[in-house]
Amino acid sequence: MNLRFLHDPETGLPHICRHGVEEYEVEEVLLNAEEDFASARGSRIIAGQTDAGRYLRVIFVPDKTSDSGLVVTAYQLKGNDLAAFRRRRKRKNRS
Repeated sequence: MNLRFLHDPETGLPHICRHGVEEYEVEEVLLNAEEDFASARGSRIIAGQTDAGRYLRVIFVPDKTSDSGLVVTAYQLKGNDLAAFRRRRKRKNRS
């Protein structure tokens, strides 16, 4: 997967670093997405679990070609967001 990351102009680092997320974790979630919703301006909201067990939400703008795109941000799901994700996943697995 060919990913580009939005960089923070102040630090020069990928924006995801501000949220304590590593680039490889984003790739793990994108490859094993459990939720994938359309969002504004052609972006996607993708959620899933990393190999280490962390739950992340990734804001991703896919390129016209497959397997590439821009990662705008990613952050760990916590609290009510994590509980809602788990409920949706549980309902989905019942079907």
